[in-house]
Amino acid sequence: MILLAVPNLAGREGEYLQQCITTTFVSTVGEFVGRFESLVAEASGAPFCVATSAGTTALHAGLVALGVRPGDLVICPSLTFIASANAISHAGATPWLMDVNRESWTLDPDAMADSLERNTRRTPDGLIHLASGRRVSAVVAVFTLGCPVDMDPVMEIARSYGLKVLVDGAAGLGANYKGRAPAETGADLVMFSFNGNKTVTAGGGGALVGHDETLMKLVRHLTTTARTSPDYDHDMVGFNYRMTNLQAAVGCAQMENLDMFVAAKRRIAARYDAALADGNSVHRFPDPDWADSACWFSGIYAPFLTAEQHADIRARLRENNIDARPFWKPMHLQKPYADAPRSSMDVTDAIWPHVLTLPCSTALTEDEQEYVIDCVKKELARAGL
Repeated sequence: MILLAVPNLAGREGEYLQQCITTTFVSTVGEFVGRFESLVAEASGAPFCVATSAGTTALHAGLVALGVRPGDLVICPSLTFIASANAISHAGATPWLMDVNRESWTLDPDAMADSLERNTRRTPDGLIHLASGRRVSAVVAVFTLGCPVDMDPVMEIARSYGLKVLVDGAAGLGANYKGRAPAETGADLVMFSFNGNKTVTAGGGGALVGHDETLMKLVRHLTTTARTSPDYDHDMVGFNYRMTNLQAAVGCAQMENLDMFVAAKRRIAARYDAALADGNSVHRFPDPDWADSACWFSGIYAPFLTAEQHADIRARLRENNIDARPFWKPMHLQKPYADAPRSSMDVTDAIWPHVLTLPCSTALTEDEQEYVIDCVKKELARAGL
């Protein structure tokens, strides 16, 4: 089976893991966590980084550090992996779901601006959502598939309403926005995920990066149980969200190959685009002018195929040992968020059922990709495209 996205462990992962075992530093103490944080900070364009146990825990801690309170609303695109919305819920808040931009599949600044103008009022206690009476405190801007949000207008809108901005850049390490690294976009915090299917993995884990030293110290305090002394004194309700030295060891080895991995992802995406996308019935994944995507996942967008046809194509590809997958089901269609406030979802509803993700591991060979392309072409032709 040619799998969708598997880790490329061709670096020094084994060597670094053996160091952990030899030194017995396999938990949250050891040299690799600090080294990993430095590598991620440098790659993201930020001076500070805090590594965590998962991307979701990073999002949760980041939202709490930014002042999101129970009962708040937090703006979030509906077209995202559910971890984005779940982290908001973990903070005691509720996602205010927004539509995405057709060009990038990321948070639409126009939809966000329109929703804020029509549905909020400014008060001494903050920005209030008219229908619910709840405070609106922050924005989670998701780099969908590693493609940056159009951050300049998002930041301008957010600042004009006094909202904090946390970028969910789970798959965005290696991307840039108008030539700027993810942490150079003005956001208060940026999160990255190092799950097993990410371009760079630690087997799991996450990280928050930022420029505000005081804020980042608070993030570190929150993620390390808010402990204030060796005598087990704690001054806040904190979280045990630390990354282990084992995870960081793998992450360090992976970060040493970040540029090579991102180049491979972009090369794979470009080959799929050239071979499969005709611009009429079959389209490539987003490539907006403002962004250089990290191209975490590759594939096609075929809007003229029904959901049933997409499912049939995936099944036939699996019969040919090709792991092809559907795209995220949006949050407004998920049971936990059925009652969440939302904008209209015209673009999101038009996109998500028609996306086919294809194998894009960084070690995917040209012969393997050519086989995938040939099989996909046959299935598209069978479907009349």
